[in-house]
Amino acid sequence: MAAAVSRRVVCTSCGAVNRVPDDKPAPAANCGRCSASLGLDKAVELDDAMLRKVLQKTTGLVLLDVWAPWCGPCRAMAPHFTSAAKALAGEARLAKLNADHSQMASELGVSGIPALILFREGRIIDRKAGLMSADLLIQWVRGHAHLTTTPKF
Repeated sequence: MAAAVSRRVVCTSCGAVNRVPDDKPAPAANCGRCSASLGLDKAVELDDAMLRKVLQKTTGLVLLDVWAPWCGPCRAMAPHFTSAAKALAGEARLAKLNADHSQMASELGVSGIPALILFREGRIIDRKAGLMSADLLIQWVRGHAHLTTTPKF
């Protein structure tokens, strides 16, 4: 019998790296260390340190939304990003980074917000700027999914 393929996922509550079997439903995945939900069907808010760890240790796709609370288009996109996170559960990890509290935003070359950066195995593979609907976000991420041989997330 073949072993189940798994992906690495960082718990944003305690920082532990977890292996999650591909056949485990994303919403049911919990951290092996602290038992918190891994939030694979949600957009998780990260600080610079946790974002670095997520990008270093996560296998598969990570979609980052760099935003700010005073930005109208950022606030308008928030529900679309939340919907996309649910639809992409098991395919990509969606994360948010508040540009007002981040030095990484400038390190990533963000010059305007909302900025969307798509990573695979911690490397930038694409980026977009501006408000996007949930359908367009999902289509964009899935368009990159077939370009990888790494396990789905």
